[in-house]
Amino acid sequence: MMNPNSKINGPTEVFSPNDDAELSAFLADSYARGIPLRIAGGGTRLDLGALNAQQTLTSRALTGIVTYEPGALTLIARAGTPLEEVEQTLAEEGQALAFEPMDHRGLLGSSGVPTIGGVVAANVSGPRRLQAGACRDHLLGVRFVDGSGRKIKNGGRVMKNVTGLDLSKLMCGSFGTLGVLTEVALKTLPRAERQLTLVFSKVSLQEACTIFASALATPYEVSGAVYHQESAWLRVEGFAQQAAYRADRLKALFRENQIDVIADEESRALWRDFKNVEVFAQSSEPLWRILIKPSEAPALARSLQLLGGDVFIDWGGGLVWYCGSAQSAEVRSAASAGRAVLIRQGARPASDRFPEDAGAISRLSAALRKTFDPAGILNPKLMGD
Repeated sequence: MMNPNSKINGPTEVFSPNDDAELSAFLADSYARGIPLRIAGGGTRLDLGALNAQQTLTSRALTGIVTYEPGALTLIARAGTPLEEVEQTLAEEGQALAFEPMDHRGLLGSSGVPTIGGVVAANVSGPRRLQAGACRDHLLGVRFVDGSGRKIKNGGRVMKNVTGLDLSKLMCGSFGTLGVLTEVALKTLPRAERQLTLVFSKVSLQEACTIFASALATPYEVSGAVYHQESAWLRVEGFAQQAAYRADRLKALFRENQIDVIADEESRALWRDFKNVEVFAQSSEPLWRILIKPSEAPALARSLQLLGGDVFIDWGGGLVWYCGSAQSAEVRSAASAGRAVLIRQGARPASDRFPEDAGAISRLSAALRKTFDPAGILNPKLMGD
């Protein structure tokens, strides 16, 4: 049953179950023996080597698209299915994952293969989140095995079948600390026929955030709003006439500004770089991901820039990426109004990345972990005690 077959991020053995039954038996045995485990998908987003674990459990053998119904806009895939395979399958039918998950490999220098289970486990969401929502908003259901070996199914193939306690949303973003995903069901959406990007030059971050707030308050369905080094970008998508109309209306709204327009493939290439935060891919300095109220982004950016380094703004100001050598305590202090997560620690993925929760949130998190991982064996210490 134990089938260890390679090494990942350290000396521990790797177990890759082929189905739910193998996974359940392995976790039940680990639970009974109290063996701490590293939980990994493709191994591209976390430095699991620093975790106090004796074995690595990966979903990489749980591969394959179970069912895809383009007409119903639904896809079900096993957790270890490569993200690229999912995206290619959707592209063949003119569809896509609306939340456009990012690829962390450029930022972290990792060499694994991103999996759809890893995307869900980390709730990975790109620039379109401000319009379409996050990964969890497109998650219809999951299958997983918890820390005691129980096989659990929750949700359905369509929204009307999602009833009762929505464990899917709970698993999304839990980073393997509540259970090991084996299958995910997701909504898909048609790929936009046309994409246009409005480029604003020579604007301050304060001016950019004002532009973002005004644009996002319009009915023109802005699907991306980012800022870096005195330039701001707004993206609109849809059928050709829709996209052109939206771009024209936004240009009229901001007629006082100098605006250039980038179209289609050039625009898509630009937003792939934005999605993957390529601007910081060549740096080896620590990298932080900070969630903040958009109205507070300019003040946060100024505080961070005083510490040295650079900032990149996404989600219309709701997401601030900070790349710099400031101490963790300094960054967390500057970002006290938001939530700062350390993504890269120097030249390698971060291990101690999450801030400590306090009060009611801490108690709730501990209760959930006790329910789904009673022996504390799944990615121990990754997200607190």
